[in-house]
Amino acid sequence: MRLGQTSVIYFISKVAASVIGFLATIYFTRTLGEDIYGFYAITLALVSWLGLVKSVGFGQAIIKRMSEGEAPNEYLAAGFITKISLTLPVIIAIVVFSDQVNAYVGQPVSEFVIVLLVVSILKNIVSSALKGTHRIHVYAPLFTLKEVGRSVSMVVLVALSWGLSGMLAGHALGTLIIAIIGLWIVRPTVVVPKRHHFSQLFDFAKFSWLGSMRKKTFSEMDILVLGAFVSSGYVGIYSVAYTLGKFLDTFGDAMESTLFPELSKQSSSGDVNMVRALTNDALSYAGLFLIPGVVGAEILGERLMLLYGEGFGIGTHVLTILLLGILAYSYNKQLLNTLNAIDRPDLAFRANAVFIGANLVLNVALVYSIGWIGAAIATATSAAIGLVCSFYYTRRHVGFRVPVGEISRQILAALFMGIVVYSARAVGETHPVAAYNEVFVVSLVGLGAAVYFLVLLAISRTFRTTVSRNLPVDVPLAGS
Repeated sequence: MRLGQTSVIYFISKVAASVIGFLATIYFTRTLGEDIYGFYAITLALVSWLGLVKSVGFGQAIIKRMSEGEAPNEYLAAGFITKISLTLPVIIAIVVFSDQVNAYVGQPVSEFVIVLLVVSILKNIVSSALKGTHRIHVYAPLFTLKEVGRSVSMVVLVALSWGLSGMLAGHALGTLIIAIIGLWIVRPTVVVPKRHHFSQLFDFAKFSWLGSMRKKTFSEMDILVLGAFVSSGYVGIYSVAYTLGKFLDTFGDAMESTLFPELSKQSSSGDVNMVRALTNDALSYAGLFLIPGVVGAEILGERLMLLYGEGFGIGTHVLTILLLGILAYSYNKQLLNTLNAIDRPDLAFRANAVFIGANLVLNVALVYSIGWIGAAIATATSAAIGLVCSFYYTRRHVGFRVPVGEISRQILAALFMGIVVYSARAVGETHPVAAYNEVFVVSLVGLGAAVYFLVLLAISRTFRTTVSRNLPVDVPLAGS
């Protein structure tokens, strides 16, 4: 299967999952309000950070070693044993300090934190196994099913008046069901790993663990800091803005997950030119949806946020700033992906250390001094700093070409889209349809997407060629 088609399958699957999650989130925020959603966001962020000790780079290490094709079952077993061993002390600590955990979140959630941690071990192992065996096209639809199962479970329990408990229990239940299905698909052979299998995982993980922390830092550090300084309502609004922005990075995630096993394989075989070409491709399309997203957020941000409820409109500026940060982060993670794939996690470690340090310091300083918008500024600024570092290291060792022309064409198409959407909104505001915010927003977003991609197809030969080559059937496009 062509890499482009694999990326598209992953992307479509994640888009479907995101749409389902988007609709479910609207239900939760409108039913329970921003305060309860804030408690939910803080709990998940806490679970994610407490679960970091079970990862410490081993998830990526499992994918790396399994993708090399030697003793995949042994590496999978070694990874599972390691994760279990690292999680047990954390669970014991949660039991001992349950009062402190509940006090931080503001709700009695310590039992749910333990359950979510345990479920996440199985889910992460299954995900690593599918990615490490080059089955992204299987992992992606399974991810969608996970979101469906999770959302349905949560909606049912919330409808039964379980409130926050229903959201957390549904989250765990949906994840567990799909993890079991994934395990059935993987069907790993039960083997006893040897010492060198653990050693090989550790050799990679001792540097890549900071990559795991980098992802957690970008997605949850601001939530954790906000939880300590502002009310849960602001945390809920901020979390919704981040989720909405991260949706537009779906294709960047698809590129990262799809390309890593292939980059690793080509690097192991010594094909430097292919590694360079794949890195160039990743940078060409990392901002494909985020660039127009930044423009669209500036024009439609308030109406987009109001979809979640009347109290969410104040998150408009946070949304735009976060999108700029996510755009920088998307390019950053593509470069770090290459460094890890060429077995230079030590360099990725250095870049991640700078990003994490900057993110932590900026979040605490800016949230404390200027409030919740400081978290968005900190996230965007640290992402830009991380991008500079990853660019420096990757350029030295891979020698990739920055696709300035392709990125410029995406910006041009996005600006033209912005003019059209701004004009359409101005005209539409005088029409009765504007009173129906959901219909009005969907119409404007659809118009913007159509304009952006039609313009990009018209002005970018590279984009036309990429689309033509990765369609399931041969469809000649003019100029491709």
